[in-house]
Amino acid sequence: MKRAFLVAGLALLPPGWAIAPMGMTGHMTGHMMAVAVSAPLLAFGLAGGPLDPARRWPRAVTPMAMMLFELLAVWSWHLPALRRLTVDFPAIVTAEHAIFLAAGVLLWSAAIHAPNRAAGIGALLLTSMHMTLLGVLIGLAPRPLYAMHHHAPPFGLDTLADQQLGGVVMLVIGGVSYLLGGLALLAGLLKVRPETST
Repeated sequence: MKRAFLVAGLALLPPGWAIAPMGMTGHMTGHMMAVAVSAPLLAFGLAGGPLDPARRWPRAVTPMAMMLFELLAVWSWHLPALRRLTVDFPAIVTAEHAIFLAAGVLLWSAAIHAPNRAAGIGALLLTSMHMTLLGVLIGLAPRPLYAMHHHAPPFGLDTLADQQLGGVVMLVIGGVSYLLGGLALLAGLLKVRPETST
């Protein structure tokens, strides 16, 4: 079963070079596939094994620390100045993509293995909130924030519409993935074991 999670996580991870020419919508889709789809699958696939980050470094890979690391990574890479670097230097897209994936795997691993399950739930729910907020800010911006993209937006969209659709992609995929993860952990925490009859 764990091997299936690993295979699925790797199969659903789009390479950085493939998303670079797809406008803001394609770029955001690639980010969300890495951080909110592939990352949890890989974290479940690595769980309990020798490459499981939370098992190897339990003092460092904690839910709240990894939530802050992912928040910093996600918000930093969406600053227009750093976005420009990924356009002017396409090789940086690969580094950006790797950071998103690493941040996601670390957070999901920490949440899954947290000794205090409430901390794991809180970290995933807080991540859902900050991803939703960033998606809303990008989607509702009154002007293009990322007009430096050299490639034409997909689907015949103009630059602002492409950015707005990218914000929706982040809000839906990122926000929903972490919300569902947090709710799944919460359901496990609240599950009441049936009393055994004596």
